Amino acid sequence: MNQGKFITFEGGDGSGKSTQLGLTVAWLEAQGKDVFQTFEPGDTPLGGEIRRLLLSGEFMPVPACELLLFLADRAQHVEQVIKPALAAGKWVVCDRYTDSTLAYQLAGRKLEDDAELRAMLAWAEQGLKPDVTLWLDLSVADAAVRMAERVAEGEPSNRLDDEKKSFHEAVYQAFQSIQQENTQRVCRINAKQNMDVIQQDIQKVLKDL
Repeated sequence: MNQGKFITFEGGDGSGKSTQLGLTVAWLEAQGKDVFQTFEPGDTPLGGEIRRLLLSGEFMPVPACELLLFLADRAQHVEQVIKPALAAGKWVVCDRYTDSTLAYQLAGRKLEDDAELRAMLAWAEQGLKPDVTLWLDLSVADAAVRMAERVAEGEPSNRLDDEKKSFHEAVYQAFQSIQQENTQRVCRINAKQNMDVIQQDIQKVLKDL
């Protein structure tokens, strides 16, 4: 059986990432692809506990601890979920992966982005890089408006959502840098457009796979 494809969705909170991921999964299935949808952190039994610790706000991890928890979740996720799905020929579509760790934990938390930490991130991936990454690009100001609308509608925010504006600005700038440094893998999608137009742009990228 052919090895499947590994597609990741990235972007700041409020960028519409989860909505577009769902639409993309439906479109791929309509094309006859065997699709497996997953997410980070938390899509394993162990990862679910890590996710609760990371996002609930019950405990406040220091930046180094937060990074290590995300990497522990990824190592479990890759070995237990993603690699088996790819080996079975599935197209794996994942909500967040290593780019989010670079943006949120290294840039957002102001951890030094050095060779040692990059090696740790690569080790957690166990050699597994995405075939393509779709970065939904939405400014911090526009994202804040959307997040406020969600909260007004009763959707709870998590600990990372509630970070200061400066944190989200650092995350956004990191995603910009990641895309500029990885233009062959990371495709910028203008997330301020109409939802249908965004999906059309995503489909154009994926048709090349």
